[in-house]
Amino acid sequence: MQSTAQPLAEVTPQILALGEAMVEFNQTGDGQGRQFLRGFGGDTSNFAIAAARQGAHAGCIGALGDDANGRALRALWDREGVDHRGVRADADGYTAIYFVSHGPDGHEFSFFRRGSAASRMRPGDLPRALIEAARVLHLSGITLALSDSACDTALAAIDIARQAGVTVSFDTNLRRKLWPLARARALIREAISHCDICLPSLDDMVSLTGIDDPDALVDHCLQLGARSVALKLGAQGALVADAAQRHCIAPHPCRSVDATGAGDTFGGAFVARRLAGDDLLTAGRYAAVAAALSTEAYGAVAPIPDARAVRHALLQMSGEGDWHA
Repeated sequence: MQSTAQPLAEVTPQILALGEAMVEFNQTGDGQGRQFLRGFGGDTSNFAIAAARQGAHAGCIGALGDDANGRALRALWDREGVDHRGVRADADGYTAIYFVSHGPDGHEFSFFRRGSAASRMRPGDLPRALIEAARVLHLSGITLALSDSACDTALAAIDIARQAGVTVSFDTNLRRKLWPLARARALIREAISHCDICLPSLDDMVSLTGIDDPDALVDHCLQLGARSVALKLGAQGALVADAAQRHCIAPHPCRSVDATGAGDTFGGAFVARRLAGDDLLTAGRYAAVAAALSTEAYGAVAPIPDARAVRHALLQMSGEGDWHA
């Protein structure tokens, strides 16, 4: 029977994620800590892959080096069904890499990204038509922090999306090594004030605001202008809210070995399920399970669960009938 599926390039992505994709080297427990597992990362790429594995049509926009690592990332996106026609190949930049080391205090990141292709993004590089045709534009604090030009590009993308009526999703993803805290506070505050879906983490928001009460932090984001908030609480679950409702999401039991990318998985799953029609509570529960499952193996991308795995876990929790598609 002839396939009726449209070629990837002919389908407009529902969700677009703007940021830097990277090649990852993650320390494993083998070889007395001298062995590293090669994989892929970058918060917005992780987000897009998580959304795609839940059934959304997702895409990445930005820039990669015209190099072997960039080609490897494009091959990954092809395998995952993530549209990357809006990712420019920069012959004068390079594809960034990072290392993840594990110790008694958790995981530690070492990044090699200064002068990378993504840090060289300019507002004029944006695929305006793709953004205007999408339903959600996602970006993060890391996108803002890469460089002055990348920040300008991110803010320009938000403007394009808002003018076109496209939902804006924003994850704080604060990385203190990338920029001064005062600048981070100002620009992340600006981004939250212009987003529809805010996906902060508790640690980020404590650093940015000095507030440590989850309910007060959710109030803060709503007062800034976010229409809905999914505050990630790590091992304590999540708190989701909008102007009319608020729900505590219990953590899903798991055997965690590596939390790299768990917050990105939560965000991608949450936005995908909201786009599919789930209410705030249902999307929050789904995303919390997806994030927990993503910590049960090493790496940012490989452990991201697909929709079948998440639904199976939800069914085990509830002991009830089918989880809706």
